[in-house]
Amino acid sequence: MYGNGQAPIFILKDGTQRTRGRTAQSNNIAAAKAVADAVRSTLGPKGMDKMLVDSMGDVVITNDGATILKEMDIEHPAAKMIIEVAKTQEQHCFDGTTSAVILSGELLKRSEDLIEQNVHPTVICEGFRLAAERAIGLMESHGISTENDDAVLQEVAKTALTGKSAGAVKSFMADICVRAVNAVGVVEEGDRMVDLSDIKVEKRQGGSIKDSSLIDGILLDKERVHAGMPRSVSGAKIALVNSAIEVKKTEVDAKIQITDPNQLALFLEEEENYIRNLVNTIEKAGANVLVCQKGIDELAQHYLSKKGIFAIRRAKKSDMEALAKATGGTIITNLEDMSGDDLGEASRVEEKKIGDSDMTFITGCPEAKSVSVLLRGGTEHVVDEIRRAFDDAVGVVSVAWEDGAVLTGGGSVLAALSRDLRTYAETVGGREQMAIEAFASALEIIPRTLAENAGLDPVTTLIELRKAHADGQGHAGINVYEGGVVDMKEGNVVEPLRVVEQAIQSATETAIMILRIDDVISSKGVPMGDGMGDGMGDFQM
Repeated sequence: MYGNGQAPIFILKDGTQRTRGRTAQSNNIAAAKAVADAVRSTLGPKGMDKMLVDSMGDVVITNDGATILKEMDIEHPAAKMIIEVAKTQEQHCFDGTTSAVILSGELLKRSEDLIEQNVHPTVICEGFRLAAERAIGLMESHGISTENDDAVLQEVAKTALTGKSAGAVKSFMADICVRAVNAVGVVEEGDRMVDLSDIKVEKRQGGSIKDSSLIDGILLDKERVHAGMPRSVSGAKIALVNSAIEVKKTEVDAKIQITDPNQLALFLEEEENYIRNLVNTIEKAGANVLVCQKGIDELAQHYLSKKGIFAIRRAKKSDMEALAKATGGTIITNLEDMSGDDLGEASRVEEKKIGDSDMTFITGCPEAKSVSVLLRGGTEHVVDEIRRAFDDAVGVVSVAWEDGAVLTGGGSVLAALSRDLRTYAETVGGREQMAIEAFASALEIIPRTLAENAGLDPVTTLIELRKAHADGQGHAGINVYEGGVVDMKEGNVVEPLRVVEQAIQSATETAIMILRIDDVISSKGVPMGDGMGDGMGDFQM
C-alpha cells in the first residue's frame, strides 16, 4: 500500500499471499469444480469405485462420495468448503453426498459463465437463492406417500444400494433395512422418529453377503467367561450389572498385618464368602444370564458356572443400554438391591461361532425396541464397503419413514424442477432471470452425469428427457441399463424427499458463499492456485 507517493507501507507480514477480484473467484471456482469432478464418475448405478491409499498404506475401496472426500488430503480452502457439503448431506440424509457435491460444482461453473458476461456475483447469488426457494417449494408436488407402505420403503433401500458392492443382493439387504427400521421406529404425538443407534451393526468377514441377518434382539461381540457355563439358555432372565463381581479394593492405600497362618486362612475365606454371597444374590433374584459391564473374578466365574448361569464380562456401555431397551431390564449398580423385577427377558441367549470368534446372540425379546444386524462378506474390504452401503440404505429408509414422502429418482425430479424454473425465470425479469436459468441448467447435471456414467450419449439422452417432461411425463427419468427415458415411478426408482431437498439447499448455500469471496489472504503459505490449468493443481489427492 502507498501513502501520498511515499514508500510502500506493508500491512501484511512477509510471505502472505493475496489473490483478489476475478482471479480469486476463478481460482475458488476451479478448486470446487475439481472436487466435483473427482467424485463425478461414482454417481449412479453404473458409477465406478475409487481406491484410496493413505500415508500408512491402508486401502479403502468405495464409491461413497462422503468417504472418498474424507479420505482425500485436500489443501485448497474453497475445496474444503465443498467437502463440508458432503459432510452435511451425510449427517442429515445419509445419502446423496455425490449429487450434492456435483451440484455445487455445476452451480459454480454456470456462475463463472455469468461473471464473464459481467453479471455481478451478488445478482447471481440472489438469483440462485430465489431459484432454490422455488425448487424446494415445488418439490412437494412431486412427492409420493410412504405411510405404512413397506414396499415403497424397500424400493428406497434398493435405490440407495444400486451401484454399490451390495447391489447384487439389494432385495435381500433392503428387506433387512426395512424390518430393522420398522422394529425401532416410534410414533409420538403424530411425529414419526427413528433412532438409528437402536440398530446395532456388527460385521464379520467370512461367508457371503447372503449370510448377513437381522436379529430380533442384541448381538454382543463377547463370549461366556467360563467354559463350564451352558452354551445356550432358553427362557433367559437377564441381570444387567454395572459393578464388578469381585472383592472390593479400598479407596486408600491400606496395609493388613497377619501374624498367624490361621488369620490368613480366615481372611481368604472371608473373601470367598463375599464372592459366594454376590453369586447367591444373583441366583436368588432368578437370573440365569449375567451381563456385567466390569470385571468378573475367577472365583466368581467358578461359582456362576456351578449354578449354570451364563455370564459375560466387560460389556460396552452402549451394549448395556441397548440390552436394557431390548429386554426390558434395569441396569443395576448395587447387587444387594437386585430383585426379580430388575431382570430383562429373552426367549434365548446363545453363544455361536461366527468366523474366527465367538459371539453371543440374545434373541426373542418380547418388547424389543433395539435390534442387531450381522453383516458378512468374503474379505475385510468387502465387509467394510457392505457396512457403508448398509448405513446409507438404513439411513434413507429411516428418513423416508420419518418424512412419509419420497420422490422418483433417475434425475426425473431434477429435470421436472429445471423445466419449472425456466418458466419461473421468465416471470422474474432483470439479471436475476439469467441466474435462475443458469440454476435450472445446473440441475440437469445429475441426469447428464447418470447418462455419461452409463456410457450413453448425454446430449441425446437429455433432449429425450426434456421432451418427455414437455409431454407431461412428470416421472420420466433416465434408464441407465438400456438407454432412453422411462417412467421412474413404474420402475420403482425412489429416494427420500429430504435427500434431494438438502442437496439443493446445501449446494446453493455453498455456491453463494464461494461466489461472494473476492479476496483471499493466506498467511499460511497455502497455495491459492494459478487458475488450475490441469483441473487438479490446487489440492492433493
